[in-house]
Amino acid sequence: MKAKLTGLSQRYQTALRKHLQQGPRASLQPAHDLGRRAVTLGLETLDVARIHQGALATLEASNSRDGIIKRAEIFFAEAVTPIEKTHCAALKANAHFSQLVKTLNRRTVDLAASNQFLKQGIAQRKTVEQALKKSAGHYARLLKKSCRLQKHLRYLTHQILSAQEEERKKISRDLHDEVAQTLLGINVRLLTLKKEAAVNTEGLKKEIASTQRLVKQSVKTMNRFAREFGKQHDT
Repeated sequence: MKAKLTGLSQRYQTALRKHLQQGPRASLQPAHDLGRRAVTLGLETLDVARIHQGALATLEASNSRDGIIKRAEIFFAEAVTPIEKTHCAALKANAHFSQLVKTLNRRTVDLAASNQFLKQGIAQRKTVEQALKKSAGHYARLLKKSCRLQKHLRYLTHQILSAQEEERKKISRDLHDEVAQTLLGINVRLLTLKKEAAVNTEGLKKEIASTQRLVKQSVKTMNRFAREFGKQHDT
């Protein structure tokens, strides 16, 4: 770094001498190039000022010293222009960086708020999912219970139908036995009437009356069984 600084000082002195020798219309481009080189080396305005003072001290004074110093100042001002531009750019960059930091901070706050909202949404979703799971389990148990009740109801219905069928069979058997007995009794009476008709008229009348009562009783019995069978059927 020291060697580069020494080289820059020598180049600056040479360029300044040529500039002063060429007069007021001399180009300031060499001074600008030296300033860009100073920027590359990382030098500041004060560093270039020291180089300028050293270069100016080695130059020989002349009768127009005041004019030389003024033109040397112009040369120096041109030489530090790239550094000053770098400073301006740095200031702008710093301002831009500050703005970026502010923007980043705002976005960080927004992101934190979004994350909080997202966490709340996730918590609510989990709560809803748990409630749905509980509801699903509850409805599953109700459905299972309903299936058991339906199965039991079908069993009871089958039992009732079986009992009704057995009752109808019993009534049918009782009716059959009652009618058979009644018809048998009527047949016996008719045989008796056949025998009594030949010898005993008065006895025949009594047997006929008894047979009529037996027929009436049989009709009542059949009607009673019919009503009971109808009730059982309606049930």
